[in-house]
Amino acid sequence: QVLLVESGGGLVQAGGSLQLSCVASGGTNSRVGMAWLRQTPGKGREFVAAISWINSNSAYADSAKGRFTISRDNAKNTLYLQMDSLNPEDTAVYYCAAASGVRTDYKVESSYDYWGQGTQVTVSS
Repeated sequence: QVLLVESGGGLVQAGGSLQLSCVASGGTNSRVGMAWLRQTPGKGREFVAAISWINSNSAYADSAKGRFTISRDNAKNTLYLQMDSLNPEDTAVYYCAAASGVRTDYKVESSYDYWGQGTQVTVSS
């Protein structure tokens, strides 16, 4: 089992920045990809960004391109999401997720097997 713990959320003004972190433990040797997804009331978890743990290839939602950067630190078993130029529409609970095997579509919630507890990001106008 993979255990994920997110941190770094908080309150920030529009135009500001935050960096989220996700520390993974447990069966990390079988992990092939990790991602950030976010959730607002009444909606499912929306894809934000993903990165392969095999080749470091990354992908972003259109809303995140040019503003967010996903990265990893293999030695620390840690995933990061650097968020710049935040706006109120980015307000959500952000979740770290891990996939234990190759998936057809990394953008869908069902592709991931393990989830953290989430960290709240609130952007004021």
